[in-house]
Amino acid sequence: MIRVFVNELIEWINEDGSNNIERILWIDEGSIIAYSIDIFDNNITLIPRRVSEIIKALEDNRAIKCIEDPFIKFISENEIDEKAKLLRDNAWKTIIELVSPENEAKVIRDRLTRGELIRKTAQENNVSEKVIYKYLKKYWKRGKNKNALLPDFDKCGGRGKDKTLGEKKVGRPRKNKDIIGSGTNVDEQTKKIFRIAINKYYNTQKENPLTTAYHLMIKEFYTEDYYIENGVRKSTIIPLEEIPTFTQFKYWHDKENNIRKTIQSRKGLKEYELNHRSVTGKSDANIIGPGSKYQIDATVGDIYLVSRYNRNWIIGRPVIYFVIDVFSRMIVGLYVGLEGPSWIGAMMALSNATIDKTIFCKEYDIDIAEEDWPCYHLPEAILGDRGEMESKYIDTLINTLHVRIENASSYRADWKGIVERYFKTINTKVKPLAPGYIDVDFRKRGGKDYRLDAKLDIYQFTQIIILCAREHNKSNWMKNYARNEMLIEDDVNPIPLELWNWGISNRSGRLRTFPEDIVKLNLMPRSNGTVTEKGIRLKSMYYSCEKAVQEMWFEKARSKGYWKVDISYDPRNMDYIYIRTPDGRGYEKCRLLDQNRYGDKSFDEIEYLLAYEKLEKEKRNIEVLQSNIDLIAEIEGIVETGEKMTFEQKNPELTKTSRVKNINNNRKAEKIEIRKNEFFNLGNDDEKKETQPAVITSINKEENEENLDIPDNIEFLRKKQRERLNGKKK
Repeated sequence: MIRVFVNELIEWINEDGSNNIERILWIDEGSIIAYSIDIFDNNITLIPRRVSEIIKALEDNRAIKCIEDPFIKFISENEIDEKAKLLRDNAWKTIIELVSPENEAKVIRDRLTRGELIRKTAQENNVSEKVIYKYLKKYWKRGKNKNALLPDFDKCGGRGKDKTLGEKKVGRPRKNKDIIGSGTNVDEQTKKIFRIAINKYYNTQKENPLTTAYHLMIKEFYTEDYYIENGVRKSTIIPLEEIPTFTQFKYWHDKENNIRKTIQSRKGLKEYELNHRSVTGKSDANIIGPGSKYQIDATVGDIYLVSRYNRNWIIGRPVIYFVIDVFSRMIVGLYVGLEGPSWIGAMMALSNATIDKTIFCKEYDIDIAEEDWPCYHLPEAILGDRGEMESKYIDTLINTLHVRIENASSYRADWKGIVERYFKTINTKVKPLAPGYIDVDFRKRGGKDYRLDAKLDIYQFTQIIILCAREHNKSNWMKNYARNEMLIEDDVNPIPLELWNWGISNRSGRLRTFPEDIVKLNLMPRSNGTVTEKGIRLKSMYYSCEKAVQEMWFEKARSKGYWKVDISYDPRNMDYIYIRTPDGRGYEKCRLLDQNRYGDKSFDEIEYLLAYEKLEKEKRNIEVLQSNIDLIAEIEGIVETGEKMTFEQKNPELTKTSRVKNINNNRKAEKIEIRKNEFFNLGNDDEKKETQPAVITSINKEENEENLDIPDNIEFLRKKQRERLNGKKK
């Protein structure tokens, strides 16, 4: 069944081909009337439509839901310019009463009331009515959130675009232009000269500095005459104001520089490949319907888990997050991980609340129909703990996604009684079945050590939690749920799914949707990645993307040094990270390079692996150190033996000259003897030949006279050679 929600974009397909896109601003409690606004119309015309009319148009393909929102920005609070932030906050302060839940319906539906309230607001804030209409138009057309009021500074100027040049010099004027002239613009002809000079004088194996290339360019292209001085031909350059400066030359070199080509030209292909290429009160008080308020909380599971890397590793107890709709008690989101109660865990649970549950369950090999878990929305308000929901990231959630954050007071868990109560329900259902679940005698004297019973990994435990959540949503009869008159009249059972479906049909005005990528990017934790020659490094993992390859980031990192990039990541699966674009409207998706080691693993599992390997390395340090000490001792023993043997056999009558003179002959004799022991002897050979020790014969005549009983083989061979030569001469 097709439904529509506040903030959705509907594109109407007109017969004349002039399609228009409208944003749904408000839906009444009975889901009968909706008001929308054309997001590209310069006027502030609010369009009333029947909800049934919109649904019928969607069914007949006369209208479609837009997936991408052209106005929502992926931008963090700390990325916003202070001036832009001030302008946004002033605008928000001006219209906050007009767009509040108490006044929003009146402002949207009744034109006369809207005019009166705007006149009153203009007087109170000392601004014109025209300015307030401008703020409201931006707020409604750009997504109904505080950041919709940000000024469009990113559209100002011409950053990254070539200027249209005329006769007047562009850029910052020179301080002494009356003396040295205003300078010259870099037109297409000048750029052509720059390219020729760079290729001729810079991209060569001479490796000239850029300043030398600039001076050689001036000598070749910017001279008007020459003269002879002391027999040397010298050039006269043209007037200085007609010559491009070195700053201009360097700017265009850096802008057009192909670092791969430059390095290959200057250092050669081999050097580039070797050293420069990329290595690549009452909980439901004042609750109207679904989405009025979500409750979020976390608990540490009473079970021990094992690692997916090595099932012999016990990794401790998981942290479980639930997000529950207060009106229907529907579990709209969950997260199971190892991250202690923190913003990362809360972020994952909130992100899960906004995604298609059929896809989520499919990741854990669980098949469900969309109607079994139809929750993929953001609420009007979220009630949580002071810890996670007072994170530095929460401002982005408030201002970009326009969600009101409420925090329970300290020691007031009863304010989140709905979600707190469900944790006890989960424990009751899972405890009798799951090995490793701890009991009341845990860590008591004589009690059982339940850690040793751990058998499930985090993936399998998440499967169990999903099944429990599905069963709760579809079948849990809440005997303490106080149904109102309308629920009793419509015979709605106190089961979360039935309450949710009834609320969607009758009171769905509080639920809102944003594009899934926008929600995720604004909720995901952020970190600084480092661009290196091996890839974009996060922890010990490396990533790559098309932009990095095309712009040769990794080659630049190897040649010019590393730099940081702002990234977002999903801790549940580290196969991808995301680099935010400067304009806040997009991102670059980066893939993990080492899939064999880290692929399909969560951040928690990878952190555990790295910590385990570090611990093992430290434990091995004593063994490695002892092994190195033993190696030194063994080498010293061999050296000592060699020195002793050499000293005992040393002939004191041999001079230094005689010792080094016979190295080649001694080497030949040694080689012959070694070959006798190293030659291959295949098959069985019963006759074992005893080898005689090698005799090293000196060819020194004086020594031979003292050792006449030792044959001089070398001298004998030389004698035979002389006889053959003499015979040939005859």
